[in-house]
Amino acid sequence: MTDEHPRPTTHESTPAAADDLRTPAQDPSAPAAAEGCLRATADAVLARLIGARADEARLREDQWRAVEALVADRRRALVVQRTGWGKSAVYFVATALLRERGSGPTVIVSPLLALMRNQVEAAARAGIHARTINSSNTEEWDTIQAEVAEGRVDVLLVSPERLNNPDFRDRVLPQLSAATGLLVVDEAHCISDWGHDFRPDYRRLRTMLADLPPGVPVLATTATANARVTADVAEQLGTGAGTDALVLRGPLDRESLSLGVLQLPDAAHRMAWLAEHLGELPGSGIIYTLTVAAAEEVTAFLRQCGHTVASYTGKTENADRQQAEEDLLANRVKALIATSALGMGFDKPDLGFVVHLGSPSSPIAYYQQVGRAGRGVEHAEVLLLPGREDQAIWEYFASIAFPPEEQVRRTLDVLASAGRPLSLPALEPLVDLRRSRLETMLKVLDVDGAVRRVQGGWIATGVPWAYDTERYAWVAKQRETEQQAMRDYVTTTVCRMEFLRRQLDDESAAPCGRCDNCADPRFTDSVSPAALDAARGELGRAGVEVEPRKMWPTGLPAVGVDLKGRIPAGEQAAQGRALGRLSDIGWGNRLRPILAPQAPDGPVPDDVARAVVGVLADWAKGPGGWAGGGPDAQPRPVGVVTMASRTRPQLIHSLGARIAEIGRLPLLGSVEYAGDVPRLPRSNSAQRLKALDGALIVPPALAAVLKESGGPVLLVDDATETGWTLAVAARLLRRAGAEEVLPLVLAVQA
Repeated sequence: MTDEHPRPTTHESTPAAADDLRTPAQDPSAPAAAEGCLRATADAVLARLIGARADEARLREDQWRAVEALVADRRRALVVQRTGWGKSAVYFVATALLRERGSGPTVIVSPLLALMRNQVEAAARAGIHARTINSSNTEEWDTIQAEVAEGRVDVLLVSPERLNNPDFRDRVLPQLSAATGLLVVDEAHCISDWGHDFRPDYRRLRTMLADLPPGVPVLATTATANARVTADVAEQLGTGAGTDALVLRGPLDRESLSLGVLQLPDAAHRMAWLAEHLGELPGSGIIYTLTVAAAEEVTAFLRQCGHTVASYTGKTENADRQQAEEDLLANRVKALIATSALGMGFDKPDLGFVVHLGSPSSPIAYYQQVGRAGRGVEHAEVLLLPGREDQAIWEYFASIAFPPEEQVRRTLDVLASAGRPLSLPALEPLVDLRRSRLETMLKVLDVDGAVRRVQGGWIATGVPWAYDTERYAWVAKQRETEQQAMRDYVTTTVCRMEFLRRQLDDESAAPCGRCDNCADPRFTDSVSPAALDAARGELGRAGVEVEPRKMWPTGLPAVGVDLKGRIPAGEQAAQGRALGRLSDIGWGNRLRPILAPQAPDGPVPDDVARAVVGVLADWAKGPGGWAGGGPDAQPRPVGVVTMASRTRPQLIHSLGARIAEIGRLPLLGSVEYAGDVPRLPRSNSAQRLKALDGALIVPPALAAVLKESGGPVLLVDDATETGWTLAVAARLLRRAGAEEVLPLVLAVQA
């Protein structure tokens, strides 16, 4: 058994074979079959599961040990085995055997929708009736819950987020815990905050584990857990069980994978290399990027070069995700260009390659992602193309970790004094945290018992809570260690597979004989001048639309700002333009050093100024532009206005002056600060607007010019992140007499 999510290899399961997997319930008190008989039955189920003859299928020894522990001994087990080892075969076989003995349905907690869809399809081929409850099928929940209650569901897959949904937690989960015949925790490393992919929702499983009736077996599976994470998960599995969990940990070598690293000079070389060599990679595969912007850039460029590829990111609509998955499964595309949204959630046994355009921040996460390849084929290529921007992206994600204690205490105080549940939109204006970070923090506090999610929002429980400074500092230090290990992986001269296995505390790690350090590299770093020119042209393409803010955020009156609802049309900014995004691999790589917090202030570089002027020219000639003509054309701007800045006054003023000079427009002045420059928190919209309230002014001289000229103005700033500084400045300028405000910035910080 080599495929983690089994597919038929010889023929589809017949209806008769499918029916055999769900025989009428037997007396639960009947004595267990002898070991030999149970093993034979288990192997027969496996044969039906993969569509093979009975004499062609036999569980691996550790697979059998896990099945025996679950079915015969009703134990809790943790299986830490490489991707492709066959972990899902364990729970599907165990499900069939337990259902034969009258047990309730198997509940699988699974992290990603793609993985759920794979598992439902695999179960169906084996005649196991599987259903799923997740955010993409809310209209089916009542029907599915009724089917579970009627005993017509063998496997129920649940997303971890459901476990703390108030209605599901209070109404469905208790019934499910009482009826469950087997609980499966897939990607169990997510339980542990020592792991590379900790998810607070998974910690809710501790409550479910404690509430399970005696004798209900539990299986946790993962391919990416080092010794510490393994011990932590095993300890949590023991909650309420009275016995230690069985831990089955195997070697993590992947004999089909050939690992390699190509260190190329810049993003253009990496893009050119992909365009020239993608066709040489075996079969179809996945190209991972670190950001959504990079995924979109790479997808667009490879399509221009004639490759059939699709984008798959956290911003991809669910229907488009499903279509992309189906296209890759059917080999209708050469590759998915994906972010970590696809990381754990895709099953294609014949996936021929995985390429990373940029390094993940952890070798454990890297092992997880490359493990999607080569599960059902003898050879698959794994290539890492690291980039200069990797460290900056790692630092950004590290900056949104668990908040400092004072922000946590502030949130608890607000909830305690509210006297009613507060939703995220209601709570957000009262605390200095972005919504996504606030929600994650609340989930952690919920697991710790300090808050509780109820109908209508969140409440404080009054349970004493201690900020575990030492633990959070250790986790942060661990992240730094992982980042250094990933840098070491790039430069190491030892076996790359051995390096990754040692990062996962695999004591049997040894040289693989296949990677580019053990054997001759299979790919060179050469790219043709034509491909490089094309990549440079694509990455040098300047211009990103900047969408204006049209609605004030909710909850502003609660923080003393008397704004709500829609921003009046006569006070809005127009759609603007930026040179690029800081998260992309084109202009982002050029702009990040200029806009870094520690970067010195100075005049705008010539190449950046020329590119901005090019963006402005394209904007003017485009649809609705002042130089484009037609009924929708705007009046030509009457001048340039700059934003005041405490950190980059020279950069912004020089940029505005260059635009004014080349565009033959007057430099009208600046939107200034009324007093001390406020600290603009990198948090939620309401807190940012609270800091901006009353902080900006249009000086009298500028106001007089605007009142007299009245036309549109270009508003120049260095960067925009939330869009609120531009929105507030535009409101002031329009109130002062500007007919329209056209924002023009160097970068979008996204």
